[in-house]
Amino acid sequence: MASGDQKFPPQKQDKQPGKEHVMDPLPQYVSPDYKPSNKLRLIPPHSRIFASEMGKVAVVTGGDSGIGRAVCYSFALEGATVVFTYAKSQEDKDAQDTLQILKKDKTADAKDPMAIPADLGFDENCKKVVDEVVNAYGRIDILVNNAAEQYKSNSLEEIDEERLERVFRTNFFSYFFMTSQCLKHMKEGSSIINTTSINAYRGHPTLIDYTSTKRAIVAFTRALSLQLVSRGIRVNGVAPGPIWTPLIPS
Repeated sequence: MASGDQKFPPQKQDKQPGKEHVMDPLPQYVSPDYKPSNKLRLIPPHSRIFASEMGKVAVVTGGDSGIGRAVCYSFALEGATVVFTYAKSQEDKDAQDTLQILKKDKTADAKDPMAIPADLGFDENCKKVVDEVVNAYGRIDILVNNAAEQYKSNSLEEIDEERLERVFRTNFFSYFFMTSQCLKHMKEGSSIINTTSINAYRGHPTLIDYTSTKRAIVAFTRALSLQLVSRGIRVNGVAPGPIWTPLIPS
């Protein structure tokens, strides 16, 4: 994010989801100093085994832009086969850009990345996504729940039932449903990573519904980690501060 005397040009997008390709400046999805080290290859790089059996399979929701794109790219550099979801029609350009980025820089033994359009606020849609991934790649090793939307409101009264449900479906229900569906295919050593927010801990006066979903994710992460520890599946949360993503101008 711009800080101190550095300011980004004023800009606004009229609706969500925001679009990364029209932002000025474009978000930086990788550090130029990042050095991959095969963290997500399924087996040691010099082992004699067919390439089709290599590379962990990672699913990232909302992976077309912002934090999701950065996660997808870093996972690809580390040897994973990457699948990400996006909002159909509204995020097609960003999704195709991300797909090309991943194809260009994926490791030689990883399978081609996949982009799946879906509204993940509903269990049946999450099942379709997971089934498509498993049919294509045979397994799921990593789930990154990242999709989110937010809207500013100066008073609680501005948040009606329809909006409250919409924000919770995207920001929390999708995490619950995607996790539930992926767990059917996860084995010992698998990992679930949930994107929450610094607002879950300090609150935000104009993002009450968004902040509430992010706090729910914290509780969900802590409870689920205790439930799955006996299965050898790790559950972690990441709570970023302000990041220059399409959520900001939109």
